[in-house]
Amino acid sequence: EVELVESGGGLVQTGGSLRLSCEASGFSFDDYAIGWFRQAPGKEREGVGCISSNDNTPYYVDSVKGRFIISSNYAEKTVYLQMDGLKPGDTARYYCAADVGGINDDYVDSSCEYEYDYWGQGTQVTVSS
Repeated sequence: EVELVESGGGLVQTGGSLRLSCEASGFSFDDYAIGWFRQAPGKEREGVGCISSNDNTPYYVDSVKGRFIISSNYAEKTVYLQMDGLKPGDTARYYCAADVGGINDDYVDSSCEYEYDYWGQGTQVTVSS
C-alpha cells in the first residue's frame, strides 16, 4: 500500500525557515515523481514543485524559486522541501503527492504535471508577519 506522510510544518516568523519531509512507502523509489502542493484557506491548491527519478532534478513554480529547495534521499525514501525566506503568503497546508511507475520511460516534465494518484495528509505551515 502506497503511503505518504508529511511532517515538519509549524509556525515561523517572516524570513524564517522550515524543512518539510515527505516519507514514502509502498512503492519503488527507482521510478516515481513526487510533487509538493499547498492550499491556503479559501484558495485553490497550487503546485510548488516536484522531483522525479527520471532526472532527479527539482522544478519549481516561479513564486518559490530561489527560496525553496526540493531534494530526495533514496535510502530514506524521503523527499524534502526546504523553505527559506518564508513570507506570510506562504501560509498554507502543504501536501506531497506521488505518481508511481512509468516515470523513467517518459519525458521529463518540468511543469510537474504528473498523474498524482497518491496524496499525504498534509502539514500546516503558518508564517507570521
